[in-house]
Amino acid sequence: MLVLMPLMLGGSMLRWAGKIDDILITKVNGDLTIADQYLQRLLDTSGERMAALADSVALRDVLGNDAARQALLDQQRVQLGLDFLYLTDGITGPDGFTPGDWPVVRHAMSGHWRSAVDILGAEHLNALHPGLAARAAIPLVDTRAAVPTDRTVETRGMIIHSAAPVRLPDGTRGALVGGRLLNRNLDFIDTINGLVYREQSLPNGSQGTATLFLEDVRVSTNVRLFENVRALGTRVSAEVRARVLDEGQVWLDRAFVVNDWYISAYEPITDSRGARVGMLYVGFLETPFQAAKTNAILTAVGFFLLIALVSVPIFLSWAGRIFLPLERMTQTIARVEAGDMSARNAPEADSGEISQVAGHLDTLLDQVQERDRQLRDWAERLERKVAERTRDLQEANRQLELTTEQLVMSEKLAAVGEITASVAHEINNPIAVIQGNLEVARAMLAEEADKVHTEFSLIDDQVYRISAIVSKLLQFAKPEEYSDASNILAAGDVVRDCLVLTRHQTEVSGIEIATDLQGEANVRMARTELQQVLVNLILNAVQAMPQGGVLTVRVADMQDSVTITVEDTGHGIAPEAQKRIFDPFFTTKQAEGTGLGLSISQRLVTRTGGTLEVHSIEGQGSRFVVTLPSAQEG
Repeated sequence: MLVLMPLMLGGSMLRWAGKIDDILITKVNGDLTIADQYLQRLLDTSGERMAALADSVALRDVLGNDAARQALLDQQRVQLGLDFLYLTDGITGPDGFTPGDWPVVRHAMSGHWRSAVDILGAEHLNALHPGLAARAAIPLVDTRAAVPTDRTVETRGMIIHSAAPVRLPDGTRGALVGGRLLNRNLDFIDTINGLVYREQSLPNGSQGTATLFLEDVRVSTNVRLFENVRALGTRVSAEVRARVLDEGQVWLDRAFVVNDWYISAYEPITDSRGARVGMLYVGFLETPFQAAKTNAILTAVGFFLLIALVSVPIFLSWAGRIFLPLERMTQTIARVEAGDMSARNAPEADSGEISQVAGHLDTLLDQVQERDRQLRDWAERLERKVAERTRDLQEANRQLELTTEQLVMSEKLAAVGEITASVAHEINNPIAVIQGNLEVARAMLAEEADKVHTEFSLIDDQVYRISAIVSKLLQFAKPEEYSDASNILAAGDVVRDCLVLTRHQTEVSGIEIATDLQGEANVRMARTELQQVLVNLILNAVQAMPQGGVLTVRVADMQDSVTITVEDTGHGIAPEAQKRIFDPFFTTKQAEGTGLGLSISQRLVTRTGGTLEVHSIEGQGSRFVVTLPSAQEG
């Protein structure tokens, strides 16, 4: 009750408060609709009256008499409640004012009346009627949360701008143009407020307000700064301005208006050019509604507390008959968890449900105690078996290490076997050259030796080539214990040796070799192991380019390491194969490979503290990067 009831009560109150807020937003939206309809009706009425005057016999009779026409226009301006009224041919108008610049006038010149809201500057207002700019000027009042501005006075005027077509005496078409200033037009805004918020339409303490904005400045409002001072010149908040004027959306939410929070509705006002030049606002004070919601919540909470004070003691007394036996069972379980397997409830002999549960619990504890004894016996036997299996695994692991060493040697011998065919080919060609030139030498006499000087030089070059190839092959096949004792070597030199050893495979496959061996830092690794890694990578690259391609080998110095990159333009490696490419016995060459080359290479590189990584795009080639820590002698 103390948990679920507050949750249910709180959820219901939140849902109720949300519904009330939705109703208030719906109401203020309806109020805005009424105000908008009144403003539109005012525009239409102004246009219709202008059209009626333009078509009247009285105006037609005085069109040729300037004095009589002006007297009629002055009379009608006062009678219609307009601030200015004039006749134009679309080009000429009041001094300092060009009628043809305004869409309302141009529309009338095309033969149809039109009425719209327009914004005029002070010079245009005075041109239309002397003193109109002074009536429109409104000093700005510093307003909390408004957009900062350097202006102190709003000099522009918002007018209802209407025009209707007139047939002039010369037969051409003109326009009758009139307007009404909305700045400080309190009758206009009070009429809207009276239509929207009649008596008893709001609860006691709330009040309805309406405002006409020129951009974000209140130019006509019944919102009060003080008792009898209207908030003319105050400005709307930056948040409302951004939503309504900048984005052109309708605001339906609570908003801070001058000095209090109101349930508010704002909509943009557009001028005859379609630009957003102001806002129409209606709203009512939020405080009475918030107070009503608060009182309702406090009342509900008070009723709940009263019910709880009366019912909780009764419930606790009744529930104690259940809680005490349960507490005893909890204590028994705690003793069992602490290791006392003999703890029991020993319930009283009665027929209560809780006593029956306590008896069943004792039976279960007896079974648990027996199972515990059996588990201990099984655990001892299991420990003995685990110790035996551990010894077997240690022996198997030792055998596996020996087997791995043998596999490393087997892979090395396999690489030597592949190179042997290349070396044999490289040896045969120089021997043939030697033999051919020896035949020439035998055919020549000793005194004619100068004539075969070129042949003898060629023999020397080929013999040197044989020596270099055989030397590097022997160095590659040399056991590690007879190799360079320091194990500090230049990676570029090892790369050059490996390219010599694999020259035949690359030439036979028509592969172009590109090298960039600018790295100068040394690495600490056995020469034979590094040769084995690089030869394996080069041969894999050759096999990936059976139709030829480009093999690129780079050596580069990094901050604390040296990278050796072997890159080919072959068929690449599938993404699923890349995940397993370094697994022992995994190969993509089917029956042509053992699947140990890359696995052993990675192990040799990792053992020196380096890494071996692969980057491949299927169909575009592969790039293997060997990263080894740099080392200094000494």
